[in-house]
Order: sequence, then C-alpha cells, then structure tokens
Amino acid sequence: MTRNTRSIIVAVKGVILHQGRILLVQRAAADAIGAGSWECPGGKMEFGEGLEAALEREIKEETGLTVTVERLLYAVSFLTDPGRQLVIITYWCRTDEHTVVLSEEHADYKWCTRHELQTLLPPGIQAEFEKSNVLSSEDLL
Repeated sequence: MTRNTRSIIVAVKGVILHQGRILLVQRAAADAIGAGSWECPGGKMEFGEGLEAALEREIKEETGLTVTVERLLYAVSFLTDPGRQLVIITYWCRTDEHTVVLSEEHADYKWCTRHELQTLLPPGIQAEFEKSNVLSSEDLL
C-alpha cells in the first residue's frame, strides 16, 4: 500500500524598516520557486527553533543584517501542491544597518518606499500588507 506523503513547512518573514523604507529581496533566476520575484527576507524554521530566533537567523543569512523583531504582522497558509502546505508567519522588524550582503538565494535588493512596494510585490503579498496595515504605516515613506 502506498502512502500519500504530506508535509507542512513553516517559514518566517521579516518586513524590515530602515529610515522609512522597507527591504525587499529578489529571488535568484535559478530558483525553482518564484525566480525573479520580490519578497521580504526570511525562510524555513529549523526543528527546535523559536519563531523570532529563526527569523533573526534567516535575515542574517540572507542579508547580513541584524534586526530587532518588534511584532507579529500576519500569518498565512496555503497549499503549494496537493501534498505540501506552507505556513508563513510575518513580523515587523527594524534595523539600524543599511548595507545588505545578499546570499546566493537572491539576485538583488532594494530599500523601498510605499509606492515601490506596491509596484514590486506580487499581488498576494500586497493584499496581506494591506490587510495588516503595512502600507499605511506612518513610519513608511
């Protein structure tokens, strides 16, 4: 008898604010999922990690930045295929650092204004940003 293999992946993402702008990173062209798309830094949790510790680690690995995790913004869950569910937990973060050192996972980065976020982000992420009031934040240029 064959069993259906199902998995749940938990990922954490950071909406990182610095001097009125939010950091977006562009997925590398060779990426199997979402190549070339813009997103907030973050990634999969490792077994035994806390949410915020996983986020701080992922952001450091992907961007070289040290962040302060301030608050939970939103969580979403969806199927990426019939046997794989993805849960993404997104936090509001701040950093005093400006210089980004990208990992191989990303090809580019941009510190974005409110208008640039609306231009670069995929519709699904934009919708979550709007629901959680990211785009109406007084801190954002």
